[in-house]
Amino acid sequence: MSLALDPTAQDLLFREARTANAFTEEPVTEEQVQAIYDLIKYGPTAFNQTPLRIVLVRSEEARERLAPLMAEGNRAKTSAAPLVAILAADNEFHEELPALFPHFPQAKDFFTERPVRERAAGFNAALQAAYFIVGVRAAGLAAGPMTGFDFAGVQKEFLDGDHSPLMIVNIGRPAEGASSPRSPRLAYDEVITTV
Repeated sequence: MSLALDPTAQDLLFREARTANAFTEEPVTEEQVQAIYDLIKYGPTAFNQTPLRIVLVRSEEARERLAPLMAEGNRAKTSAAPLVAILAADNEFHEELPALFPHFPQAKDFFTERPVRERAAGFNAALQAAYFIVGVRAAGLAAGPMTGFDFAGVQKEFLDGDHSPLMIVNIGRPAEGASSPRSPRLAYDEVITTV
C-alpha cells in the first residue's frame, strides 16, 4: 500500500531530511516562520492544548545571551545559525482551554494541579515540537534540534517560571556537508507488534 503523500514530499519531510549542523547565510524570514506556524498549528494534541511556545532568537544581543548557555559543542553552530528557536512548554496552557476546546470548556478543570499541568504541557508541547521540525522541513529548510544546553539558565534568561524549555532548534538552509551520514533505523518488525 502506498502513501497518499507525493514521494517528493515524503523525501522532503522524512527520507532525505537531515539534522543540520551548519547553514548557509541565507536568512530565515518572518514570512517563512509564519507559514511554518500556519501549517503546524493543526497538529493534534490532547484537548487541543497547544502548550508549545516559541522564542525566536534573532538579535546579536540575544545570541550573546544564549551562547554561554549552550553545551560547548553546540555554541558555534547556534551562534552561526540564521535563526534559533527556543521551544518551551507553557505550564499555564489550561487558561486557554475554554477558547481552544469550546465544546467542553470544563476541560480546564482537569488541570487544576500544577504537576498534572506540567506533565500534560511537556508531553503535548513535545508533540508540537515534532510538528514544528516537520514544518521547518516543509518550508524547504533544515532544523538542528538540540537538548545540550543549560535548561535552568535558558528558562531564567529567556522564559519565566511558567514556561519550561524543551529544546533549541537551529534553522536555515543547510550548508554543504551540514549533516553526518544517516544512522541506521529499526526495522518494522523490531518496532511493530500485532496482538
